[in-house]
Amino acid sequence: MSKRYQAFSVLGIPVHVMANYPGWLLECLQQGRGTHVVTLNAEMTMQAERNSVLAKVIQDAELVIPDGAGVVLYLRLLLWQKVQRCPGIELAETLLRELGQQHTSAKVFFYGGAPGVAAKAAEFCHRQIPGLNIAGTHSGYHCKEEEERLLATLSQLQPQVIFVGLGVPRQELWIAQHRYLCPHAIWIGVGGSFDIWSGTKTRAPAWLGNNNLEWLYRLYQEPWRWRRMLALPEFVFKAFIYHFTARGAIS
Repeated sequence: MSKRYQAFSVLGIPVHVMANYPGWLLECLQQGRGTHVVTLNAEMTMQAERNSVLAKVIQDAELVIPDGAGVVLYLRLLLWQKVQRCPGIELAETLLRELGQQHTSAKVFFYGGAPGVAAKAAEFCHRQIPGLNIAGTHSGYHCKEEEERLLATLSQLQPQVIFVGLGVPRQELWIAQHRYLCPHAIWIGVGGSFDIWSGTKTRAPAWLGNNNLEWLYRLYQEPWRWRRMLALPEFVFKAFIYHFTARGAIS
């Protein structure tokens, strides 16, 4: 498959820029090319700087998309790239719509979230896209024995698209550890997308997202996240230093 993206480095973490992420993933699906998709934002970038295992997982991922406002602004303002933000939830929704419209037999699996959330999210998506082939769901809260059954289920079902909503960095590390079970699948860490699809939480109004302020709405919904939001100013400071000492284009 031809490489249709350009890679840039943000604090040593690759970000892949291309015109059509869903189209590229559909090609991966058609060709049985196993793919790990990482939705990168400033918070994850700062975690990767302190966690070498997470950094290696992201570096090894086949596709790293610019999900967060900080990453997008870095690419725009410092590297002069005409980049549009690609929220992971929107990428996932577009991919699901494409699968439903094409009436493919591709099986989709939802893993993560509180008990019942993944199942409700799957029900919502199936109502919106009746052509979807949702092979199964599983909560992110379980004992060791339940996880062993989950792994056996994935190995048996061999779903082609697997959404993992365990939060960062747990979902990225879990995918890297277990993707061998379904080597031809597309694995996407979707964070809190199941909460949105299930109706447990609401997404920020479009005008906030269009102005790179979706993080502010998330903070309003979950005030306890304020400590995690400190990663944003830290990211800005370190990104400037990195840019003017190491540059950003890597291919």
